[in-house]
Amino acid sequence: MSAPAPHARPQRPEFRNIHALKDLPSYRLPLAGVVSILHRVSGALMFLLMPFIIWMFDTSISSEISYARFTSVFNLGVGPLPGALVKLVALALIWAFLHHLIAGLRHLWMDMRHAVSKEFGRSSAVWTLSLSVALTLALGAKLFGLY
Repeated sequence: MSAPAPHARPQRPEFRNIHALKDLPSYRLPLAGVVSILHRVSGALMFLLMPFIIWMFDTSISSEISYARFTSVFNLGVGPLPGALVKLVALALIWAFLHHLIAGLRHLWMDMRHAVSKEFGRSSAVWTLSLSVALTLALGAKLFGLY
């Protein structure tokens, strides 16, 4: 067997495409990554629900009659959609806003303080998720008339 030539290049690593159906379910995303993905999802959800947001704002402040129509949509529904479904859409919007706000503040804090460590990422992700879910549950209870 002959020795490799002294001017031979070392072998480069070989990168292959992943098999999404086989590899992704076994991949464990860190909690900070989940918060980051949910931050993007909540922003997209708010963008997609922008017509609903504009309708809610316009209908709720235009006049007393439009406000009565607004509250009846939430209580009785509109067309074939029941009021509970409208409230669930509003609850999704509440979660999206709260999560996006809290995760955005988390990102700003990390950028200002240069607090980029594994421990801080995990602890701030736990705080972000727990705070956004707790506030969403509290506002959802109010939305559905539990208090």
